[in-house]
Amino acid sequence: MSSLYDPQNAPAGDVGAALMMIDSRLRSIHDHKGETDPEQQELIDQFTDSLGPDEARDLLDGACTLIYMFMTWLRKAHEEHEKDVVEYVVPNLVATMRMMPISIRPETIPTMAGLVIAAATGLSPSLWRGQFGEWNDVEMNALEATAFLLAEHINRITDDPDFATRLISEALSRAEAV
Repeated sequence: MSSLYDPQNAPAGDVGAALMMIDSRLRSIHDHKGETDPEQQELIDQFTDSLGPDEARDLLDGACTLIYMFMTWLRKAHEEHEKDVVEYVVPNLVATMRMMPISIRPETIPTMAGLVIAAATGLSPSLWRGQFGEWNDVEMNALEATAFLLAEHINRITDDPDFATRLISEALSRAEAV
């Protein structure tokens, strides 16, 4: 049965820009031993500050698409081992976010968990979140962290620091070829 929240009903958004931000954050964290490069952060801040409302919405939708794509890959990987992706990924994600109280406000964690669970069950995170109204400012760091943590999780389980970025880049290339 079809749902209003099926991914085909959702805008993909600017997946390329969202991937660029997540990949940039991954590289910065790894290159600087767990710390964010201040120059890199300034560039990201300048980029996001330059966005108009439509571009900002596209970036949000792009981040949600990344979350959907990451969770789809994780779901398939877990199913190959007869494991439930929600059982193994969501508690780890929530625990990690709880350890980041300065950048991730505690009240945003249930929403981010909901986005991930929606994606894990084949629903559009963007459309799922949209039923609760507009995004708010405190959710922005949490959204970026959610996409980042999923990418980092994929990179760790594949033992390849670029796997998550390559996964999305290749999917985008295949989509453009069609």
